[in-house]
Amino acid sequence: MTEIVAGIGTSHGPQLKAPPPQAWDTRGTADRASKGLKFRGETYRYEELRELREDFSNEITPEVMARRWERCQRSMDRLAEFIRTQEVDVLVIVSSDHKETYGDEWLAPFSVFWGDEVAHVPFTQAQLDAMAPGLAEAATGDVPDRTIMRPTHRALGKHIIQSTQAEDFDTGATEVIPAGRYENHTIPHGFGFIYQRFLGQESTLPMVPIFINTFWEPNPPGAKRCYDFGRAVGRAIRSFPGDLRVGIVASGGLSHFVIDEKLDQEFLQALRDQDAGYLSSVPAAEMRSGASELRNWIAVAGIADEAGLAVTSVDYEPCYRTEAGTGNAMGFLAWERK
Repeated sequence: MTEIVAGIGTSHGPQLKAPPPQAWDTRGTADRASKGLKFRGETYRYEELRELREDFSNEITPEVMARRWERCQRSMDRLAEFIRTQEVDVLVIVSSDHKETYGDEWLAPFSVFWGDEVAHVPFTQAQLDAMAPGLAEAATGDVPDRTIMRPTHRALGKHIIQSTQAEDFDTGATEVIPAGRYENHTIPHGFGFIYQRFLGQESTLPMVPIFINTFWEPNPPGAKRCYDFGRAVGRAIRSFPGDLRVGIVASGGLSHFVIDEKLDQEFLQALRDQDAGYLSSVPAAEMRSGASELRNWIAVAGIADEAGLAVTSVDYEPCYRTEAGTGNAMGFLAWERK
């Protein structure tokens, strides 16, 4: 019988891949020029946000930023070791796409890859040079040093598509990764980061990529739809013929590019409590900008609940980078058998 044996949730923001203070300060400089910072359902200029919120100057000293960086690295090391000890045969990775792969020609709420393999392609120097300030250094943490073809589990991907369709989800089916923004047919960073940081560049562990349109209007799925979809994916995996040991991964989040510790802590507590009511009712207004990636965690929580997994560890680091509280709140979580 196929089993879902364990899972992890992890942030994948640039501040995890480029150390402070310089890399974080560079992104902070970009924040200070922003006119579109999303916070609790509203959009603010940086100056407006700073006036609205408390002063976070004490959070952006070199000492505090260095401490948070080190804690995040230790948390990721622990999750990497945790995954290694689970001896999984395949990972089902749920993440979002920042229009790196799918553009306006295809924005399905949920899509499952069911091909035989996916390319994991490094950036060219020209592509790195064209990135916004502070992103190029971090982007190298998402890609290998050469093109690697990552194995995927065709049969399980197809089974998830057909099983969730049978439960009235119009699940998108993608057998070929399109050329995408970088015209290289690569898997996007939310998936690549899992290999580079947690599995190791040379890992041959197969995956099933599941894409959720977390960011883009007009059709990001609501919280309840994400949770229900996750439950359906969990049932699909458990009904797959064979004896696979399956791991599950939520990649993305938590609140960013404006950190909201209240939202994060309520959300993490709901995961601990397996509070389906809360997870199914997170307002869409709270899931905007980078916080939209909470949808990935909600779906994986649905899979975990269906499989009888419970949260066994949670680490949380709000990695601030400006006085107005912009940055990326980092979360690291493990699910295990009860």
